[in-house]
Amino acid sequence: CWAGRMILGTFGILLVLVHAAAACEFGPFPYRATGIVCRMTKPAALLLNQETAQVIQAAFRNAKFPNITGERSMRLLGRVAYGLTNIQVNDLSIERSEVELKEDNAIHITIKNVTALFKGTLTYGYAGAWFLQLFHSVDFEIESSIDLQLSIELLCQKDQVVPDTSDCYLTFHKLTLHLQGDKQPGWLKQLFTDFISFTLKLVLKREVCKEINAVARMLTNFILDLAANFVRDKDIIVDISLASDPVIKASYIESHHKGLVLYKNNSSVLSDSVFSPSLLTESRMIYFWFSEHSLSSLASAAFLDGGLVLNLGGEKLQELFEMEDSEAQRKAVQMVFQGTSYNDSVAKVWSLTQPQISLQPEGTVVRSSVAVEVSILPAGEEPLVALYMEKEISVTIQATYADKKLILQPVDSSIDIKVFKCAADPSEKDPSIQNFLQNMILVAGIPEVTSSIGSALTSLMNSKRLDLFEIINPEIITREGYVIVQLDFGFPSHLLLNFLEKSL
Repeated sequence: CWAGRMILGTFGILLVLVHAAAACEFGPFPYRATGIVCRMTKPAALLLNQETAQVIQAAFRNAKFPNITGERSMRLLGRVAYGLTNIQVNDLSIERSEVELKEDNAIHITIKNVTALFKGTLTYGYAGAWFLQLFHSVDFEIESSIDLQLSIELLCQKDQVVPDTSDCYLTFHKLTLHLQGDKQPGWLKQLFTDFISFTLKLVLKREVCKEINAVARMLTNFILDLAANFVRDKDIIVDISLASDPVIKASYIESHHKGLVLYKNNSSVLSDSVFSPSLLTESRMIYFWFSEHSLSSLASAAFLDGGLVLNLGGEKLQELFEMEDSEAQRKAVQMVFQGTSYNDSVAKVWSLTQPQISLQPEGTVVRSSVAVEVSILPAGEEPLVALYMEKEISVTIQATYADKKLILQPVDSSIDIKVFKCAADPSEKDPSIQNFLQNMILVAGIPEVTSSIGSALTSLMNSKRLDLFEIINPEIITREGYVIVQLDFGFPSHLLLNFLEKSL
């Protein structure tokens, strides 16, 4: 029940589309072999679009503007040659940014009123019939006001879906040249403004659009790496390659992923999906749909990897065994620990079989065969197994996510003890200890195990940097055969700024 994935990038509306597309030719539409579905709605796109200004500013500042040269014949002056060098951008600002989701599978972004001040050096010279060839240099500033239109399409290149922003247009509302100093003749300013304007517009469009495309692809690759890392834990990998073409509607973007679990070159097999678009609404910013098969395969991989083992000792053992103050409790403690301190004992709990996961409206039902072993550790001696149990267990768990923590709460449990061995009662003639232990496991043991699993999953998700994001009112809803995670979120702008600073 892991709730959510990393969301990063100014073109973050591409996130659900480009997680890790491993192939671009799909089987029959719509949802064959789909284990995970992501839906991002228009409110999320609008929120992420607020960060577009950061990427546009980075694109302008990082663009490498070439020197601009030209020449023209003038009456009396002969040929006039000029060159603009050392072009840099200063004082860049953006009035607003707008985004639209189009059903032609494109994302349209409009950047309104980008004002920028370009600075550099103008070198000019002229050679006429009556003049020697002379060259002069003067600093210049160019004031500009520009609208920018981007249409982001998704292309298949080298077996991956990548964003293409080549459909990029700059509309100039203002382009004014200022030459430094009052000694320059008025005709010079007018001359070069006319000469340079057209060429400069072409250069700005080419270089800025090229840089926007480069930054968008850089961010996409970064998101791919983050997403791939988020669904990997050592030898356990979730295949989130696309299972079908992404879907772009006017109110949401949706992508369908295989969700197959890979473990040491072994892969789960997923049949036809039970997903339907009607299962998800449009009231929240982002949705994740997980099939029962994907979650069950994750639990099986964790079992095979030896991850379903819990050790308890010291204060935790004392807390469990002293949950009640009764004659039965004191007798059980005396028989199991034989007067040994809790600090000299350890309990091990592990799954004997692969857990079976069933998703129901009541919660996630987990069934497994579990062993419990309590060992006493006398100083300088070999450990003594004081208690060993095997039991069939069924637990219904409800999951919530709050305060950056995944909380697993058992709401219904049952156990059936199959094997029971106690060193202090080898003949098993005293049923009271079994009765006490069974009650203790139901009341305290199962909640302790589920709490520990929740803490371990929280630590795993936070190690993937999930805790850096503001996740708002998340809901984890189980239904027969699938679970839906739906939430709103706040974007951590500092992550984008750090990325741009390090990458550009």
